[in-house]
Amino acid sequence: MEPNYFEKERYDRAKKRVKRISGFYSHLLVYLVINLMLVIINIQQLDTGESYFQWQNFTTLFFWGIGLLAHGLSVFMPYIIWGKNWEERKIKELMEKERNSKWE
Repeated sequence: MEPNYFEKERYDRAKKRVKRISGFYSHLLVYLVINLMLVIINIQQLDTGESYFQWQNFTTLFFWGIGLLAHGLSVFMPYIIWGKNWEERKIKELMEKERNSKWE
């Protein structure tokens, strides 16, 4: 029975991870589309001879970019720092401790 439980647990974790990655890529796509639209709108509203490179044109891009970066780090950083199988090893370790403490 335990192998089926572990397989289901692995599947659930993988599904959750894929959902988080998918959420990040959706966020990235929306970020790119909206900011592209904002760039086009800002360029169309420029007066003749006016430079596009003004701080007002980059505030949304910058602050939303910080949020996007944080989202990306929350999705990908744990696997970069601790490795691909860290979660699996930690879960097994904690389950083994729990199993050993039950019999003491």
